[in-house]
Amino acid sequence: MRRRSKIYAGLVTVVVPVASVIMMLGATPADAAVGGSGPYPADYETSTSLANHTIFRPQTLPSERLPIFVWGNGGCSANGLSQGNFLREIASHGFLAIANGAPNGSGSTTSQMLTQSIDWAVAENSRQGSRYFNKLDTTKVAVAGFSCGGLEAYAVSGDPRVTTTGIFSSGLLNDADDYQLRRLTKPIAYFVGGPSDIAYPNAIDDWGKLPAGLPAFMGNLNVGHGGTYDQPNGGEFGRVAVLYLKWRLKGDTTAGANFVGSDCGLCRSQWTVQQKNLTLDGGTPPTTPPPTTPPPTTPPPTTPPPTTPPPTGTPACTAVYSVQDQWNGGFVATVTVTAGTSALTGWRVTLTLPSGASVSSVWNGVASGTSGTITVANQSYNGRLAAGQTTSFGFQGTGNGSGTTAACAGS
Repeated sequence: MRRRSKIYAGLVTVVVPVASVIMMLGATPADAAVGGSGPYPADYETSTSLANHTIFRPQTLPSERLPIFVWGNGGCSANGLSQGNFLREIASHGFLAIANGAPNGSGSTTSQMLTQSIDWAVAENSRQGSRYFNKLDTTKVAVAGFSCGGLEAYAVSGDPRVTTTGIFSSGLLNDADDYQLRRLTKPIAYFVGGPSDIAYPNAIDDWGKLPAGLPAFMGNLNVGHGGTYDQPNGGEFGRVAVLYLKWRLKGDTTAGANFVGSDCGLCRSQWTVQQKNLTLDGGTPPTTPPPTTPPPTTPPPTTPPPTTPPPTGTPACTAVYSVQDQWNGGFVATVTVTAGTSALTGWRVTLTLPSGASVSSVWNGVASGTSGTITVANQSYNGRLAAGQTTSFGFQGTGNGSGTTAACAGS
């Protein structure tokens, strides 16, 4: 059972200006302070085609394409400068960072504003005449947020354009929202303010409920809930966020070495680190170490060995379907896949849905079809199963989830 912090719940439901960045309302990029420790001094701007957002970018766009980072502010504040030092630092290392809320704006934001940021960046990248025409890497998108903004990030992490999710001093408030964890399919990272952070119990609870096989990192720096966002260049949270984004969005394995392995860079620092399913190249972690010497060779036989016909069957697996949540008009279900007596290199589950039911979203699997008889195949990271090993996928649907049947085929 999730231990909900009443204080934390209050912080994520009211507007709290977490950091102050002194800039005049309506400042243009030329008026804005230029900064960040990266090679591309960064500032911010606004766009009439993206109302109520603040866009942080290198002052001079580099020749390399900029990955996209969209951000939800602490307290779901509509002031896009709430974590301005932190976001300017990220932009200065060659990223386009877009915050919910106008510069010095008031009111509160919604998770839909993160989706609007992605939509806008993709459109601007393809629009001739745009400053960002062919300047953005729309295949590399991170969604992230601090405190209440982290809840906004969770809400849109299932967007197929999202490459990775960042949760900063945040965690789901209620067990009823755990379906958002079950639908995660892309790498996720948590950056939390340690045990003194009021969001710490929620983040730890989420960590324990992540899907099996999901690549995940958690770092705790004992600075409390406020983090270091208002320090020059975002402080330590800014430094570490840049390293993570360089790894996940730019393929920088030197930066990635700060997060992967028992001797990772952050493992040897003031951060407390946890890791799940992490490899520098993004592949599946090895289950056994590779041999250090080549196996001995056997001379070929002088006569050909007798041939054995290949097996006619495929490795067996089972699929167990269960409804996790059912409400009027919709449901969330989980399917547990178990390998039989032989290891699997992949699996495919056939679901037969009752009349009137359909699938709206799937996590930890790749679906074909939405109603009637559909198939769900493994993701790249959860297809290999040792004999008897299990994994699972989930989905959200409309209609009544009871009565669905599941059959598994392995390869």
